[in-house]
Amino acid sequence: MSTLPTDGSVRPMTRWGTDVMHHVNQPVTEFGEELHTLVADMVATMNAAEGVGLAANQVGVDLQVFVFNCPDKNGVYQSGVVCNPVLELPEGKDRQLDEGDEGCLSLPGAFTKCARPDFARVTGVDENGEPVSYEGDGLLARCLQHETDHTQGMVFGDRLSRKYKKRLFAEAEEFAADYPDDWPVSPMLNQDEHDHSDEGLNA
Repeated sequence: MSTLPTDGSVRPMTRWGTDVMHHVNQPVTEFGEELHTLVADMVATMNAAEGVGLAANQVGVDLQVFVFNCPDKNGVYQSGVVCNPVLELPEGKDRQLDEGDEGCLSLPGAFTKCARPDFARVTGVDENGEPVSYEGDGLLARCLQHETDHTQGMVFGDRLSRKYKKRLFAEAEEFAADYPDDWPVSPMLNQDEHDHSDEGLNA
């Protein structure tokens, strides 16, 4: 079980539409101080934004790495750092879809239904280059899929129908003024209007 660093600095959130969010990111090949600083800053940024996961491209860095601290269906939290993630999903009769609510910290304020398999496993290495494997159901399964997608240049809006995507962008536009350009470095305005504690994934 990974222990997430606590000494990072909050960075501005990179938004959908920025190039780094929409192409396959570079694999991690160096595991030194620069990567450790990035991981610590990602954790600080995720926490400041009240998210359960964050990928490097969400702070503008073109690397295949994400951090997470997320509960499974039973409310048991797992946390970790995954570089160069490989996602494994159930197939055949074991594949059951969960149409839960999903949001993205890089499109803040907007949530919609997004069908994903209800179980996922991710393997890779941590910030020290040591092998890691995480698996789970519920929100954790959704988080592992959402963050791995980010490392491959995919946002969850890419998985939506045109109708749902239109609704998602309309909701994001409605709340855009509440999120400063450097959010979450500068706090969100009108916090009470954005209580998504029971809304689903926000990563």
